[in-house]
Amino acid sequence: MLLPLLWLAGCNTVVLNPSGDIAAQQAHLVVVSTFLMLLIVVPVIFLTLLFAWRYRKNNTTAKYDPDWDHSTKLELVIWGVPLLLIIVLGLITWISTHLLDPYRPLQRLDEKRPIPAGVTPMTVEVVALDWKWLFIYPEQGIATVNELVTPVDRPIKFKLTASSVMNAFYIPAMAGMIYTMPAMETQLNAVMNKAGTYDGFSSNYSGAGFSHMRFKYHAMPQGDFDAWVAKTKAGGGELTRANYTQLAKPSEKDPVRRYAAVDPSLYSAIVNLCVEPGTKCMAQQMHEDQMRNANAAAHKKAQHEASKKREAGEIASVAQLGAEVCTTPADKPTISMKSNNASVSN
Repeated sequence: MLLPLLWLAGCNTVVLNPSGDIAAQQAHLVVVSTFLMLLIVVPVIFLTLLFAWRYRKNNTTAKYDPDWDHSTKLELVIWGVPLLLIIVLGLITWISTHLLDPYRPLQRLDEKRPIPAGVTPMTVEVVALDWKWLFIYPEQGIATVNELVTPVDRPIKFKLTASSVMNAFYIPAMAGMIYTMPAMETQLNAVMNKAGTYDGFSSNYSGAGFSHMRFKYHAMPQGDFDAWVAKTKAGGGELTRANYTQLAKPSEKDPVRRYAAVDPSLYSAIVNLCVEPGTKCMAQQMHEDQMRNANAAAHKKAQHEASKKREAGEIASVAQLGAEVCTTPADKPTISMKSNNASVSN
């Protein structure tokens, strides 16, 4: 029965044996959750087989009790144990969800090393194209296609977006996948602890070339990374908006490309859908809409205040008029009646 398991000996279980701290914590969460669930699953399967064997038709030695209908001890086990496991799983999930939030800045390099003082995350801007990956390094001023390179033991802050359709960025050895969407930006904070070459790919179907939307991720010491940056800059080439427009056209199995320079505003223009000349950026459009709505609201409020003042003035005028009608002048003639005599006083 165990012989088929030998076929798995050559498999690279990268998800459960990653090289980055975030992926390692996620793998630990998977193992712990699976173990806790097996505490229920395994006994249930065992007892199911045991009951089927023990109370089979031809086992005349088994106790036959057709009137049995309740056992307090059994009810406590059946309901109490799963309830406790659900509580434990819920607690672990709640804590892990916050600790492994992709937007949360890293607090450590691994379980034994905190982030040294003065170390800041390196930013990498990622754009999912049809069907390739564009990586922009704003600090270094370079860009690559279908190749990602970072130093080991340095926190990486990925800013991700897409050019056309929704996609998913995934490096199993480094961290969990994160979605990329056009006109939006998502983030992923991660770190790689071991030098090496790893696989990265899209984990969300995005069209005909989806299966070839892969790249190599090279994690290397800081010195080697600096040398790679210098080599890339020496290679020439610039990623301008015009070049990006051509690059963004759908294509499959694109080779690795490197650019020695990149337009500093390119990523922002991609997110705001204004790479094409003469196109108004989405952020500008939203700002103008916000200002227009604010001005409209202020105008409406001013009209409302003026209307309230006008109504208050009209009410005051009516009240004054009513007071004048109800008041009897002091010099108005009066008539008094006494017995059989009438006198008029002027």
